[in-house]
Parts: sequence; C-alpha cells; structure tokens
Amino acid sequence: MTIDQVRARPVTAAPTREPFATLPVLLVAAVVAALLVATSNRYGYHRDELYFRLLGQHPAWGYVDQPPATPLLAGLTRALFGDHLWALRLPSALAVAGAAILTALLVREWGGGRAAQVLGALGVVAVFPLAGGHVLATATLDLVLQAAVLLCVARALLRDPRWWLAAGAVVGAGLYVKYLVVLTLLAVGVGLLLAGPRRVLASRWLWAGVLLALVVGAPNLVYQATHHWPQLTMAGAIERNKGAGSRVSFLPLQLVMLGLFMVPVWVAGLVRLLREPGLRPVRAMAVAYPAACVLVLVLGGQPYYTLGLILALYAAGCAPVVRWMARGQRVGRVGRIGRVAAFTTALVLNVAMSVLVALPLLPVRVLAATHLADANQVVADQIGWPEYVRQIADVYRGLPAADASRAVIVTANYGEAGALDRFGTGLPPVHSAHNALWFLGRPAEDRTVVILVGFADAGPRLAWFGSCRVAARLDNGVGIPNEEQSNDVKVCHDPVRPWSQLWPDLRHYD
Repeated sequence: MTIDQVRARPVTAAPTREPFATLPVLLVAAVVAALLVATSNRYGYHRDELYFRLLGQHPAWGYVDQPPATPLLAGLTRALFGDHLWALRLPSALAVAGAAILTALLVREWGGGRAAQVLGALGVVAVFPLAGGHVLATATLDLVLQAAVLLCVARALLRDPRWWLAAGAVVGAGLYVKYLVVLTLLAVGVGLLLAGPRRVLASRWLWAGVLLALVVGAPNLVYQATHHWPQLTMAGAIERNKGAGSRVSFLPLQLVMLGLFMVPVWVAGLVRLLREPGLRPVRAMAVAYPAACVLVLVLGGQPYYTLGLILALYAAGCAPVVRWMARGQRVGRVGRIGRVAAFTTALVLNVAMSVLVALPLLPVRVLAATHLADANQVVADQIGWPEYVRQIADVYRGLPAADASRAVIVTANYGEAGALDRFGTGLPPVHSAHNALWFLGRPAEDRTVVILVGFADAGPRLAWFGSCRVAARLDNGVGIPNEEQSNDVKVCHDPVRPWSQLWPDLRHYD
C-alpha cells in the first residue's frame, strides 16, 4: 500500500458496492436515448445548433466563445450522416443516456442497490437534462463529462486515489467542450478545504491528475493563451448581459432542474453526505454544491452551472429514499405500500411534466396557445427559422437589379446567420459580427447595399449609412415569442466609412 493510500484511507469503511444493475439501467438509458431520437426532428433547429453547424464548416482549436468540440461534432455528424437535424442531435441523445448510466454508477458508489441504481438512472428524465438532450448543446455534452468526473472523484476519495488520474483525463477532454468542469472542481476543492479530508490536497495522485488534465487539454489552452484568453471576455459579456436576470432566477431554477418532485431526493443526498460516517471522505462533495452556488452568483453565471453537482447529490439520495420506502417496523405493511405509492406517483408526475415541458410533443399551434414556450426558451428558439429566412430572401429579391448586385446581408446574431446558411439559396454573402463569426471576415468594400437583419436597437449605427428603411418585420406565423419575432429587416445604402473601419465597431459578444 502506498503512502497516499494510507493517508486517504477513511476512518470508517466506505459503503459496500452492490452489483451493478446492468440490464435495468441500460434499459432506462436506451429508452431515454430512443425518446430523444424519436422526437429530434420536431419543431426545428435551435439558434445555437445553427451556429455550431456554421462554425463546424470552419474547424479550429478554439473559438472566442467556446472550445472546439461541439462545432466539430456538428461538422462530423454532417459528414457522416448528411445535413439532417436528427444526426446533429444524436450526440446529445447519447450524452444524456451516458449520464443516466454514470449516475446509476454513482448511486452504486454511494452503496445503493438495484432499485436505487434504477432510480438514479431515472434522474436524467427531468426538465433540464431532457431539454438539453433534445438539442446539440455544450451544456448537454458537459453534463455527461461532469457525471464522469464526479464519479472518478468519488472513487478517488472513497476507495483508491489513483482514480484522480482518470478524473484528470476526463477533465482534459472536457476542456474541449466547456470550461464549466473547472468551476465544479474548484467547488470540490473548496469542499475539501472546509470539510476535509485536507490531506487529499497533498496527494501525488491528485496533482498527477491535474497535470494530466493540462496535458490533454493543452492545445485548447494554448489557443486561449495565444488569443488573449477570449473566454474571460466572453464570461464578462455573459455577466453584463444576463448576470442580473440569472441571479434573480437562480433559486427557482435550482428547484426545477430535476423537477420539483425530486427536490427531496437530492436534499436527502446532501444531508446523507454530510452525516453518514461511511461517506465522510466525500463530505466535500456536499459542501461543493453551496460553494458552487456562491461562485455562480458572484460571477453572474447561468443557474444550470450547478446541474452536475445536483445530479451527484440526487445519486446520494436514491439509496435513502429506497430504504425509506422499504422501512416497515414502525409503519407496517399498509404504511410501506403508502410510501411506495406516494413516491411512485411523485416520480411519474415528475417524468410526465418534464417530458411535456422539455420535449417537442405538442403541435406548434397548441404550444403557442398554451404558452409552454414561454417556460422553455429552448423550445421557443426552435420556431420559425425557415419562415424568417424566406422573409429576408423576399426583401433581397425585391431589390432593383442594380442594388441586388451590390447587396450583402449583415445579421445581428449567429442564429440569423446560421439560419441563412442552412435555409437560404440564391442570396448574397452573409456576414455577422457576433462572437466567433466576426473572425470569418467582413463584407467586401464594393458591397454598398446592406440588408441589416435583427438590429432592433441599431440607433447610432443607422448614421453609418447614407439612408435606411425598414423593409420587413420578421414573423414566425404562430405568435411564439423568441429573439427574432418582430425584428426589423432594414435595407441601407452607401456606408459612410469603409467596411474595414465599420467592422470593428460592429463586433459584439453575448
């Protein structure tokens, strides 16, 4: 036994690992994946998916607003399966299925048996995991990586410090998807400082894992360093644009991410990690959740940044819930049946409500009438893109021939640019100064008729042109509010300065 193993050995024996419930857990994961794939062609592209699809045509080691993996996946699925929505979304469906399996494994790590492991796998059949699994999103891919990292951390703290190497490898891979895993591990580090065991922080295996993470993630980190750490600029933009709203919605969203009915499960897990002697080595993972909440609130990050830790707490709560339902000396057989019925009802309601809110099951017009899109921005941002592109194309085709030959389309955001790339045919060049698209280049200097899309707050920018008029207002035809609905399409003539001077002023992050 190494010195590190002696130092990391818990005072009280770790929970016994029960046999893995392979068949039922894999069945849950397969059903979740099948449900996501079966509904993947409903509604339409999400604005972020249109962006990833566009960036995927320009592969790089990194982008100013994100690591390279998600756009590269978009490009890979297009190359392998064609330009289909179901293909683009396949990685997310598999990621949620993987998160179900990893959550069940974490339940097993906490000492949960067959029933608890199945309950753990069902934890991903909830609002945020399903909403993310329906679209290609960095947060969805990050969720499965966070589940893998936290499983490795649990094993390193409970059983064998060599698991820090596996954690480091997963973190290194995760740096190509999203940097959120760093925040999660910072929160775990705070938990180790506050709740112990602090000696783990001196483990050579832990620091070897850190080194491995840096080696695996080096190309992306080199990109950040050589481009003046644009991710920090992007984080600042998110805080300025969304920080106040995120802080207001933070607490309510903590309660609904896995569904209101499942809050008692993950709260029970948090209490269990703090109180159960056999889990004392992983008490830091309970402290990590409030630490992450503080970090997110201070930094103005998005409320879902804590989802990985909530899922880990949920996994810790599954075994106590199963024991509570099975406990019978005081409540008797009738009481046991009542407990099972009550929890089963809560679980079924949670799954049903999550599926209804997160997945595209309702016809679009019913969706508009019920205002469910108001509760799920992910759904709202999938509506109307072909209609918007058609309306923009109508503006272009209505130009006089002399103007059409000098026309260029400039969009306010990446969703509009991505939609024009996907659905537009026979259109002039399309440019956007939003996030990474700014780096793809500015309009040619001879393009002096500018179709401005989405610049509702153009204000002083209109003075950059000799004249501007509103040519159309975007309308998805079903009355679902999203970022594009009712936006202007303007036709402007004769930029007062060369594009080489205007383009830097148009650049924006959000």
